[in-house]
Amino acid sequence: MTMEWFIPTLTGLLIGAGIGYFSFRVLTIRHRQRLQKAETEHQERLAALEKETQARLQRLEQKAQHKLQEASRKLHTAEKEAEKRIRERMAQDLANAEEKARQILARAEARVREIDERHKQVLSLEENLNRRQEQIQMQLTSLQKDFERLEQQREAQAQRLKEILEKEEILAHREKELLSQLEKLAGMTQEEALHQLMENLRHEAESRAHAQVQQILEEARIRAVEESQRIVAITLSRVGVEQAIQHSVTTFPLESDEHKGRIIGREGRNIRTLESLTGVEIIVDDTPGAIVISCHDPIRREIASRTLQRVLADGRVHPARIEEVAKKVEQEMEQEIREVGHKTLMSLDLRGVTPEIRDLVGKMRFRFSFGQNLLHHSKEVARFAALIAAELGLPKEKVRLAKRAGLFHDIGKVSDENPELPHALLGMEILKRNKEHPDVLNAVGAHHDEIEMTTILAPIVQVADAISGARPGARRETVEKYIQRIQELENLPKKFPGVVQAYALQAGRELRILVESEKVTDELTDKIAQAVAEEIQSNMQYPGQIKVTVIREKRSTAYAR
Repeated sequence: MTMEWFIPTLTGLLIGAGIGYFSFRVLTIRHRQRLQKAETEHQERLAALEKETQARLQRLEQKAQHKLQEASRKLHTAEKEAEKRIRERMAQDLANAEEKARQILARAEARVREIDERHKQVLSLEENLNRRQEQIQMQLTSLQKDFERLEQQREAQAQRLKEILEKEEILAHREKELLSQLEKLAGMTQEEALHQLMENLRHEAESRAHAQVQQILEEARIRAVEESQRIVAITLSRVGVEQAIQHSVTTFPLESDEHKGRIIGREGRNIRTLESLTGVEIIVDDTPGAIVISCHDPIRREIASRTLQRVLADGRVHPARIEEVAKKVEQEMEQEIREVGHKTLMSLDLRGVTPEIRDLVGKMRFRFSFGQNLLHHSKEVARFAALIAAELGLPKEKVRLAKRAGLFHDIGKVSDENPELPHALLGMEILKRNKEHPDVLNAVGAHHDEIEMTTILAPIVQVADAISGARPGARRETVEKYIQRIQELENLPKKFPGVVQAYALQAGRELRILVESEKVTDELTDKIAQAVAEEIQSNMQYPGQIKVTVIREKRSTAYAR
């Protein structure tokens, strides 16, 4: 059964293979025929293309020859045209050169005539000089005759001869000066001599006028100093002033220390909420019955203090209540700032102030500068400036502007915009934006000499600011200046020989100096105390007086073993 199936299958395969081989051979032969036919057609096309290329090359060569001949003709024509133009240009240049030569010759002839005329003038001057020399010689002859007459009278008048000789020496000196001046005058025209005389008179008049002006200015300066002292004294006597101190922290009193825990809250939630809402730092330490609110901005400290006071009085101390009270207190502070600014402007009778400036004036109540409350200081400067302007006899309008400039002179200190700009210039920009008077702008911008003073109000505001800040007790030292003064005080006696250590006590009002007993005697101790006191008095600035105490003690130490 298997063989019966295998033999037909094999036979079919062989027949199929033969048919496939025969078909492959037929296809191969046809492909070769097609390739030969395509190659023949390709060669024919190449031959035709070569013939066409040859024909095109011949046509191109003919065109090139034709264009070359045409270019040669054009070049020859251009050379002839260029040669013609060059000849024309040379002829024109030659004509111009001849014209210029004629002009130069004409100018030379005119110059020669001018030289001849000047030569004639020189000859005329020489003649005049000769005539003047003859005149001078005649004067000298006359003087010689006078001198001979005086010589003949010498024996009879011996005393008078001495005086005559002195006069003769003076006359001879003047004669030499006269001769010198005549020689100089002989070399100049009448106009030049007149000009020199006028210059001499002008210099002499200027020198006398300068001396007169200096005398008038000195007298005016003395009178101005006396008048300014009188005006300042009158101004100070008419204004009552207040004193204030500078605050950088606020101490918040507590009824009991239990409130500290409520302020902190669970895991510090209450204190973090209050600090984030108000922008202050709350310091809770072991101080009994108080906490400290620290911030450079007094408005923030005031908002935090009022918020704490209300939530503790209410008894509900939690973040939601703190946020609610803080927003309400902030709105009340804005309203209070507006009211303070409005009341200040009304008290000084200032009108036409924009809301922005009014609010900045209200913020001054919560600002301090060098220990002075900024609002009190600005009101004081406004009153001083108005009084000084009135004492100077300025018009009422200028007095009103002086008061306005005095109140606004430090307004740049309460603005948060552009902190790198000096407060005087920043205040001037804010006021300019709010369309204040130009005199007020100049007075505010120049009260620390950042810009040039162009109005009378500027020095008035500067003087008023200095008066307000220079009063005894008006300004206190900052911490940095205080520490610097204490360090300078302690380092001052260390340069003296034998000084071991120095301590500043009682806030710098007493200086105790320890010296070595082996190197410093009792007499030298007194000298060191006096020298240190004189050094402090001449080289340092300090309030009140400083007590200098030098301590010299002898210590003996022994050990029992």
